[in-house]
Amino acid sequence: MASAQPTTRPSSLYAKLLRLDNPIRSLTVAFWLWKAVLYFVVAYCPGVGYDTSTSLISYAAHPTSDHLEPLSGPLKFARWDAIYFLDIAEKGYIYEQEWAFGWGYTKLLSLLVSGIQLSGGITGPNTIAVVGVALSHVAHYLSVLSLYRLSANIFGHATAAQHLICFLSAALHIISPAGAFLSAPYGESIVSFLNMTGFYLYSASLIAERNGATGLRDFRVLTSAVLFAVATMVRSNGVLSGFLFAYDAVVLAWKTLTKGPTMHNTIQLAVIILGGCIVASGMVIPQFLAYRMYCMSETDLQPWCEWTVPSIYGWVQNHYWDVGFLRYWTISNLPLFLLAGPMLAVLCRSAVWALQSPSSSSTSPGSMLTRLAVPQGLLAVMAFTSYHVQIINRISSGYPLWYWFLVTSAVDTASSTPKLSRTVVIAVYSMVAYAMIQAVLFGSFLPPA
Repeated sequence: MASAQPTTRPSSLYAKLLRLDNPIRSLTVAFWLWKAVLYFVVAYCPGVGYDTSTSLISYAAHPTSDHLEPLSGPLKFARWDAIYFLDIAEKGYIYEQEWAFGWGYTKLLSLLVSGIQLSGGITGPNTIAVVGVALSHVAHYLSVLSLYRLSANIFGHATAAQHLICFLSAALHIISPAGAFLSAPYGESIVSFLNMTGFYLYSASLIAERNGATGLRDFRVLTSAVLFAVATMVRSNGVLSGFLFAYDAVVLAWKTLTKGPTMHNTIQLAVIILGGCIVASGMVIPQFLAYRMYCMSETDLQPWCEWTVPSIYGWVQNHYWDVGFLRYWTISNLPLFLLAGPMLAVLCRSAVWALQSPSSSSTSPGSMLTRLAVPQGLLAVMAFTSYHVQIINRISSGYPLWYWFLVTSAVDTASSTPKLSRTVVIAVYSMVAYAMIQAVLFGSFLPPA
């Protein structure tokens, strides 16, 4: 939310260090330097790690040796779930349990690799790994820029303090606790980019509404819905972003009931409902494709085919991966809850902070804080009760609210000379330390994942 213009100029130290006069260039330099460090750490970790799965998929493509060769370069990023993503992108969905891994991401990888093949390039696990790593880097970079623009829509960018909030929020996203997962062939960076850009467009639609540009408003709303739908195809938690549409649908429906229908409200409500349906399609389309594959025959039907709402994703998560309410609550998993604890606490606290923020009109970009609080809070609760809890450290990367909470807790927006508190400094040091440790473990194929 905008504050008064400063009476004095910000210190030259901050201007030189953070280059608030050219934040995009500063973020770009910081991003690629950070990515270079992470790449070096992961790519040059010695040995094949305790699990040889990555070496096996490479060996299967080129079985010319009687032993496993040491991995290097992009293939070192093919760890944990990335092994499934690469294999599915190359061969398609063969086994039912593979449907736990986002159809949208594997399809995108497959299309990119097919393009390389059509142009005469060599394909295989190594090529797919290179494509996946490159795609993740580009998507993460664009996500950082989207978060900067989104922050400017929410908090303004007229003062030095506002510039600092926008810059630091995007900078924290660079060193997100997701760490190496935002560089590896995973869907997290794609979801982050789609979510951040979708949130940016939705906030921009509120600005268009306030300015009376209804056509532009509707275009931005529907475009954001398409982005959220694609995010949902990549990772199912992307559907939580559909709460923005549910929120505005309730607000508009209540306004219609209490003040009577108008053409303006009716059209806007129709667009919002259409947008919500588009977001839901991101969940429905992959389920339909799986239903057609497994349930259209008359014999050997799987149990999930008979469900009232058939869902192969729900079935494989429950049946093959043991994901369900409180199933992860075991003594052996206690260290993973401790690892996820700080992020869960920040997500919940920042959601409460957003809900307690000063109320504003529903067409103000500042009201986005309320809209974003519920999806983030639901994500934290679901991770705590029903997910493999440690993944919260990586899937939280696509939600902007907690970055803003940390930064605004450390920056005084009313001050003419922005100053950083120890809070943000400690947060940055902790995230950097965690990312470095995680990169070593990831490159060595060691948990946690």
